[in-house]
Amino acid sequence: MKVVILAGGFGSRLSEETIDKPKPMVEVGLKPIICHIMQLYSHYGFNEFIICAGYKSNYIKSYFNEYMMNLHDITFDFKKNLKTYHKKKVDPWNITIVDTGLNTNTGGRIKKIKKFLGDDDNFFMTYGDGVGDINIKKLLDNHLKSNKIGTVTAVLPKAKYGTLNFNLRGKLESFKEKPKGEGGWVNGGFFVLNKKIFKYIKSDKTIFEYEPLNNLAKENQLNAYFHKDFWQSMDTIRDKNYLNQLLENNKADWQVWKKNKK
Repeated sequence: MKVVILAGGFGSRLSEETIDKPKPMVEVGLKPIICHIMQLYSHYGFNEFIICAGYKSNYIKSYFNEYMMNLHDITFDFKKNLKTYHKKKVDPWNITIVDTGLNTNTGGRIKKIKKFLGDDDNFFMTYGDGVGDINIKKLLDNHLKSNKIGTVTAVLPKAKYGTLNFNLRGKLESFKEKPKGEGGWVNGGFFVLNKKIFKYIKSDKTIFEYEPLNNLAKENQLNAYFHKDFWQSMDTIRDKNYLNQLLENNKADWQVWKKNKK
């Protein structure tokens, strides 16, 4: 079953980092955030990826072309024209990178990779800038049991600001530092989609989050998988710094592959 990752946007809100690279290639720790996402799916046994590239697509292609060489010790035998990588563990990934256009919207990018999906009726789809400790197998089971065309992972993001609670007399009664879920459930990505979704995507200009998802909801064809644990998008430099801080403090909850739990 294929995993489709949207990685073609300009990432303008993270312009400090995206002036020379696509947002999914911005590093969290020593790896681009897209690799953290791929490792999550791989942990649950899904290793076939389709990356919907666009803005600076060659950066993504170059990175994965040199992936093995950059992560491993290597011996070059010029006489035999051979190279040998010295590391036991290799990511079992099969990656297809598709240039879906510079100005194509999210729905259009999904439509352009249809021919790469193979024979499976369903496929995963997520954004290349958000991580979480989502149980991918439970997500898939939830989708299959729903018999719906689409399933979206609903998450409760942490508030950006602390909240102040006052009584009727204006007296401050309590303070909550950045409470989780104050704004309600939001689209956290990590979709499972049936191929019937392509009927809802009209053109390159289609924004997946608008007409297609709204029409699915109206037709009772959109299911929600509720995830109450860790989730974080990387929209700003502040978000990037926060994720790196979690890594440095050994609190990177999205790295379930390091906890050996499935």
